[in-house]
Amino acid sequence: MSYIKTIEKDIIKYINDCGYKVDTVDLTVSNRPDLGDYQLNDSMKLAKEYHKNPREIAEEIKSKLESDKRFTNVNIAGPGFINITISDDALIEFMNEIKEDPKSNIDKLEKSLIFIDYGGANIAKTLHVGHLRPANIGEALKRLAAALGKDTIGDVHFGDIGRQSGMVISEIKRLHPELKFFDENYEGEYEDFTITAEELGEIYPRASLAAKESEERMEEVRQITAELEDGRRGYVALWDIIKKTSIEDIKKIYKQLNTTFDLWEGETDCYPYIPKTMEIMESTGLIYESEGAKVIDVDKPEDNKPMPPLVVIKSNGATLYATRDLATIYSRMQRFSPDEIWYVTDFRQSLYFEQVFRASYKTHLVNENTKLQHFGLGTMNGPDGKPFKTRDGGVMDLKGLIDDVVKEAESRLNENITDEKERKEISTQVGLSALKYADFLSFRGTDYIFDPKKFSDLNGKTGPYLLYSTIRMKSLLEKAGKYNNQYIKINSDTDKDIIKCLLNLPEIINKCYEIKSLNDIADYLYKLTSLYNKFYSENRVLTEEDKDLKDSWLTLTNIVKKTNEMLLDILGITIPNKM
Repeated sequence: MSYIKTIEKDIIKYINDCGYKVDTVDLTVSNRPDLGDYQLNDSMKLAKEYHKNPREIAEEIKSKLESDKRFTNVNIAGPGFINITISDDALIEFMNEIKEDPKSNIDKLEKSLIFIDYGGANIAKTLHVGHLRPANIGEALKRLAAALGKDTIGDVHFGDIGRQSGMVISEIKRLHPELKFFDENYEGEYEDFTITAEELGEIYPRASLAAKESEERMEEVRQITAELEDGRRGYVALWDIIKKTSIEDIKKIYKQLNTTFDLWEGETDCYPYIPKTMEIMESTGLIYESEGAKVIDVDKPEDNKPMPPLVVIKSNGATLYATRDLATIYSRMQRFSPDEIWYVTDFRQSLYFEQVFRASYKTHLVNENTKLQHFGLGTMNGPDGKPFKTRDGGVMDLKGLIDDVVKEAESRLNENITDEKERKEISTQVGLSALKYADFLSFRGTDYIFDPKKFSDLNGKTGPYLLYSTIRMKSLLEKAGKYNNQYIKINSDTDKDIIKCLLNLPEIINKCYEIKSLNDIADYLYKLTSLYNKFYSENRVLTEEDKDLKDSWLTLTNIVKKTNEMLLDILGITIPNKM
């Protein structure tokens, strides 16, 4: 339990001792530091409940708080706002409580299982810039939930079926018509066939353009896609080869981004569950035919705008995204029984997911206690405010963006790092820190501009700034050698500001979890690191002659370093050994 949570529990007891029944208190960081560190706002709420003057209630609570040696300068402002300052002795006590492990400064949540769907890469298509945010933010939300004590399962959920499969197979058929995969009557073993990720990167765009320009070609693509879904032997065998090549390439990029998954499943993994899913849904009597298709109404009386029905099966009997997503939900419930399922994707899919979720609840694929939630993402744009493009105007692939950022980071590395392999590894870590940290600075649903030069700067609100500062803390501790890991005295207001910032970490962590966005952690990291750098510039830690003060400063340094490491790890950012 965090130090602040302990204080809140004691304040609840004080208020109850005054004769007022409360289970929680509203202790918030004060926006008037001249009055106190924290503000207690419960007097106004209690006044309404007990029909008393809030100021009178505040005076009663104040008298209890003043008996606690952890508090100083307890005062009342306005109609009954209680301001509390944490004493120096309490701040020192707090630092010694968290000095071994900053994770002790996190309030764990009630245990539950969260299933997180945050990949969405399409097989046989090159990952583009739009795949960055689901990977970054989904991974960080998973790590944040785990840090708070939740059990998590992450699934990449590949788009491994659909029109792109028909397009790629149709193009390979034109390139290699002699292959046995295309002989409908062939019953033997299929020949060895290899295809590279680079070739796939060229094949899909070419096939897509051809299908757009020719209705005949598009009809062929539809036919191949349908036959693949129906299990045509040759197409399935060829598609399995394509999938293997594509997935290996995609995994390399996700690994580079420090994005991990427990499951590497795709849409087709739900196929065995589709018949049972449809049986359950149709048994409710809510599925009906409309123009030959099977649909379900998902509107509610309280809707303030039209909510269209969800098409579950096409008029030709084929499945579609909704069918597969519903069957996937059913599959996940049967195999894992999660308490929550999170989808981390583009905001533009919000309406679709609302339809799918409502259909799932209405047909009892999930019970009402299971939370199905979509956390929408804004768009990452280039320095011109428009979506990232290649020089020839196409959509920039993710590899290309990563390469550009890594090159920018490499140009700023210390020239003393001369080993080519080491320099490449460090520049990759620094470049990705720039890319990832910029992704977290804005609320997840907000569009933002990424400028490789700006966000690769070692100064300012950037990933490289955080890495450089954390590495410097580590270097300082290594130079100091052995020291008494004990916080003994507070020397200045800067020291105190750092401790108060550390004290407020639980509130930041919990807020990010509540809104499912990492921007407050990103802001907090910058604030804490900047406060430490101010402290570093004001003091000569290694040459300080007062041993108690030197030990305190080194202990403070170690706590800030460990806190930075913990939060950067939640964000999926790797810290190099040097820069």
